[in-house]
Amino acid sequence: MNARMETSDACDLRFGQVGIACVRVRRVDAAALCDELERRVRAAPQMFSRAAVVLDLSHLLDLPDDGAVDALLEAVRSAGMLPVGLAYGTSDTEALAKRMGLPLIAKFRAAYEPVGGTAAAAEPARAEPAAPIQREPILSAPAPGSMQGAQHHAGAVRSGQQVYARERDLIVTGAIANGAEVIADGNIHIYGGLRGRAMAGAQGDEKARIFVSDFRAELVAIAGHYRVFEQIPDDLEGQSVQCWLEGEKLLIAKL
Repeated sequence: MNARMETSDACDLRFGQVGIACVRVRRVDAAALCDELERRVRAAPQMFSRAAVVLDLSHLLDLPDDGAVDALLEAVRSAGMLPVGLAYGTSDTEALAKRMGLPLIAKFRAAYEPVGGTAAAAEPARAEPAAPIQREPILSAPAPGSMQGAQHHAGAVRSGQQVYARERDLIVTGAIANGAEVIADGNIHIYGGLRGRAMAGAQGDEKARIFVSDFRAELVAIAGHYRVFEQIPDDLEGQSVQCWLEGEKLLIAKL
């Protein structure tokens, strides 16, 4: 739910849940980054073209200098995406963001910095497909028994809308339009058509599942592992399906 923070004749200032993708940089190679992101944009232009993304530098051995980061940001722009900030990491990342005039996006906290100032070890690399559609990709999964009762959403979710069930399952009784998003830290149950995007296990719960009664999705994701559909396979289109993770592979099967 959005919270109105300040109102005036000039504008309204609000804070709320915002869908942003994460580009996790594995090596400082602007040309390679541009090529990879261009490939993803070509594969799913409706999903990735002009998508807002956060640059995550936490998996690099050393933080790049300002010039190298500027080249990475330009590579993202050249590929057709729009970088909006850096993922929160260490105090050095914060200083870098200030020098470059970029915001830190705490939602994508990249590496935790304890009191001593030494960052925790980065999480192991994931197999392809890697981010950029990770949402809160490295937050720990909720502890067993911490999930609240399921959140219910009755009716359609229209294009441009987003429904987020924090620390709970999400049940939707209605259609989810193209360009709409439903997100849950737990499982997602959709009793209607899914034409937009569904993302379960948003805080890293790899045991989360997605259940859909009429599958026509743009994208489904579980714990940051995703599949994009420009064209739904014939054997899945319009079918009742479930989606789950097996290792690092997102599987979809008819119910």
